[in-house]
Parts: sequence; C-alpha cells; structure tokens
Amino acid sequence: MNPFTNTHSLRGRLLALVLAAIGLVSLLQASTTYRTALREADKMFDFHLEEVARSVHGGVPLVPGSEASEYSVQVWGPDGSEIYRSNGAQLPAQAVLGFSDTRVNGLRLRIYTLQTPENTIQIAQDLDAREARARVLAANAVLPVLLLTPLLMLAVGWVINRSLAPLTRMRKQVAGRAATDLSPLPAQGVPLEVQPLVAELNLLFGRVRETLQTQQNFVADAAHELRSPLTALRLQVQAAERARDETARAGAVADMAAGIERAIALVEQLLVLARAEGAEEGAAEPVDLEALARETVSELLPRAQAKGQDLGLADGAPVIVQAPREALRLALRNLVDNAIKYTPAGGRIDIALGPSWLAVEDSGPGIPEAERQRVLDRFYRVPGSGAQGSGLGLAIVKAVAERIGADLVLAESALGGLRVELRFGRPTSPP
Repeated sequence: MNPFTNTHSLRGRLLALVLAAIGLVSLLQASTTYRTALREADKMFDFHLEEVARSVHGGVPLVPGSEASEYSVQVWGPDGSEIYRSNGAQLPAQAVLGFSDTRVNGLRLRIYTLQTPENTIQIAQDLDAREARARVLAANAVLPVLLLTPLLMLAVGWVINRSLAPLTRMRKQVAGRAATDLSPLPAQGVPLEVQPLVAELNLLFGRVRETLQTQQNFVADAAHELRSPLTALRLQVQAAERARDETARAGAVADMAAGIERAIALVEQLLVLARAEGAEEGAAEPVDLEALARETVSELLPRAQAKGQDLGLADGAPVIVQAPREALRLALRNLVDNAIKYTPAGGRIDIALGPSWLAVEDSGPGIPEAERQRVLDRFYRVPGSGAQGSGLGLAIVKAVAERIGADLVLAESALGGLRVELRFGRPTSPP
C-alpha cells in the first residue's frame, strides 16, 4: 500500500476551504443584497407613485418626457365624473384607495389611489417595466460584491502562500542537506504553531548526532582494541608453525587458544556494550533485587570458586525497584564479573542491598580516587592493574545506569577494595 495515498497538501486544503468559505459568503451576501435592493426599489417606486399623486392634486402638470409622464393618471370629480385621463394605460373604473395591483387588457399595473374632498386621483405604473428597473438597480447593487470576491480570493491566496513560505523554505533546507548534516534547523521566521515541531526535530537531530558519534567512537575503539589480540594470534600461529618439537608446538597452541578466548571475550563485551548504549531502556517493571542478586551469584559462583573467592549476598531487607529487569541483570553481572577478575585468589566479594540501592564490593586492590571517573570510559585500564580485563565492564554498567536513570557511584569498600553502587529512585515496598 502506498503510504502517500491518504496524504494531502496543507496549502491546498487551506486554500480550498478558505476560498470555498469566501465564495459561499459572497454568494449569500450577493443574494441578500439583491433581495434587499429589490425591496428598497419597490418601496422607492411606491413612494414615487404617492409623490406623483400629490403633485397632481397640487396642480403640477405632467410634462411629456418627464419622469412623471411614465405614469398613467386618471382624475374623478366628487360626483364620479371623469375630469382628466392621461394617454397612458386604461385604468379600472372603480378605484381602491391606497396601493393595489391589477391587470387591464393583459397589462399588469401597480395603482395608487388618493381621495381628497375635491377629487379622486388614480396613478398607475406598468408593473413589468417597474420590476425590470428594480432588477437593474438590484444588479447594480450586487455588482461590487461580485467584482470584489475574486480580488479577495487572490489576496487570501497570496496571504496563505506567504504565511506558508517558511515551511517551504525549511523543506528546501532539509532537502538540500548532506546525509551527515544534523545541525539544528533555524527557528527564526517560523510561525509559532510550527516552532514546537522545529524544536522537536532539532532534539531528534541532536539524539541522532549523539548516536552516530557514539557509533563512530565505538567502531574506532573496537578496531583499536581488536588489533592487539589479532596481532598476537598471528604471532602465535607463526610460533606454532616454527616449533621444532611437540612441547614447543603444544605451548604455542595453548597460547593461541588462550588468545582466541580473550578475543572472544572482548568481542562479547563489545557486543554487550553496543547493546547497552544503543538499545532502548525497555519497560520498567517491579524487580526484586534480592532475587536478582541470588540469580547472579548462582551464575558466577563457579568462576569465583575456581579462584578460591568468597562470593555471596550480604544480609539485608528485600528491596523491589521499578526498572527494566534485563538491564539490571546486565549491570549486576558485569559488576560481579569485574570483581571476580580483579580480586586476588582467596578474596571476598559481597552483593549488598539497601532501601534504594544495590552495591558490589570486594577485597581487591581497589581503584585510586583520582582514577574513578576515568575507569568509566571505554577501554580504559588503571595503570598497573594487569591486562586481564578489557576495560569495558564499568563502561557497560555506566551505559545501563544512564539508560535506566540510576546513579553510579564508585567508593572505597569496607572490605578494602572497590565498592560500586547503583542508586535508584524511590523503591517499592515488597508485598
């Protein structure tokens, strides 16, 4: 299905709706004006009939060719005898006082009759001619509306196009950008209604820019870190090929197997770090920290026992926090794994729980205070700590902590080594 099938142009829809509204309003206004003009013209013609009747009563003669000569006039005396009749249309013999409409010999007439003590005056006007003149007057009244409507539509169309010009300009700016150009869009001149969209786009560009930068740094660091073990493997292969006896060859093969294991461990750590930095934090859920700690101890206890280390969970009250379970499991596993690596044989590693925190502490060499921020960087190893680690364990924990909104604190342990603590928000009381 085409995703653009149901799309529409904002400019086109806005223009269509506004112009349709203008056309409808103009049509209603023209219709109202026309009807009003007809009524006003009818009143004006009736007023003229009355004026002509009064003029005749006052003795004003009807001059041929004048406006009054367009009317038919008939005058009767008090006794009903005809005193005067114009050359116009034949009028009825019986008069109805005031205004009346009648038809004489197929001719429609509008008649006004005025009765005075001296005589009775009857003024008539051709109703068809009168209505024709009224329609002309009404059309002249409507004409300005009909002429101004297209001009108003053009003006509104120009205003809408000018108002949407910033969107067109922004679209051209985005279309003309390079794929790597994630700089913020300018908000100057953008309508207030569109500024929130521009702000959200700029925030999105910022997040994408950070993600790309993180990926680039990750690829560069991974390439650098993988170069050393791969070079060592190549040298070990060459050493195995040059071995002159089985003992030397077996030693070289053993070194090569150990190198492969270190490379595999490094790649696994890299994949875990990439997942921790690039994945969404997931949905938060109630997590029992004590149960999670026991699972981690059960999983890593064989490795600790292989080094004669005492790995266990310190006594504490059950704690439930709202957080993504898999992210917490990943962070705790890396903390315990780090402690096992750097704690000497026969040492002690404890997992401690508090009302809103989880900590892993050991009896190892610890980390100097000046180095505690540096060790959170990827691939950084404390000088003199040996090459057994990849420098990614705490970086993974830091990435997870940032994703789930927890604080990561490094301090000196009461066991003599390092204490790494994850501090959460408000905990949930266990049922």
